[in-house]
Amino acid sequence: MADDGVPGTDKPVSVLFVCLGNICRSPMAEGVFRTMTKADSRVGDIDSAGTGAYHEGMPPDPRTMSVLVENGNLDYDHTARKVTTLDFRKFDYILAMDQENLYDLLRRQRRIARNHGADAVTAKVMLFGDFGGAVGEQVVDPYYGAQDGFTVAYEQMLRFSKGFIDQVLKSKP
Repeated sequence: MADDGVPGTDKPVSVLFVCLGNICRSPMAEGVFRTMTKADSRVGDIDSAGTGAYHEGMPPDPRTMSVLVENGNLDYDHTARKVTTLDFRKFDYILAMDQENLYDLLRRQRRIARNHGADAVTAKVMLFGDFGGAVGEQVVDPYYGAQDGFTVAYEQMLRFSKGFIDQVLKSKP
């Protein structure tokens, strides 16, 4: 399923953005990416999730929503959820916000492959910041900080999304 969404094919690319609780960084990345690719037929499913279930069923942090709204993302709606086994097959790319979540996702991917076979894990699991120009760049969790942390995260999401579009989508027909 996910193999068909790679560059060079006609199938739209599907993307899952992942942070810890799915109320700050990953929903912001999802909202930004949705806005930037709204009319792009090369993009299929877009979603976000958390490696933890701390905020499952909750809406995004109000500071995330205020930054999205301030920047024209007016129609974004999301409910926090945890990453599932199916996500590793459903999505072409699973993009982590930081090294800790990347490590958790890669560990889980290996466990799923061991328990369910290699076909169960077709997603490319990567650090979202690798698309921002500096390999290994992470989005610091703004949850415990002030509003300016959400603004910095938003600027990173714009840059990383543009990098993903330039590197992945430009190679699709």
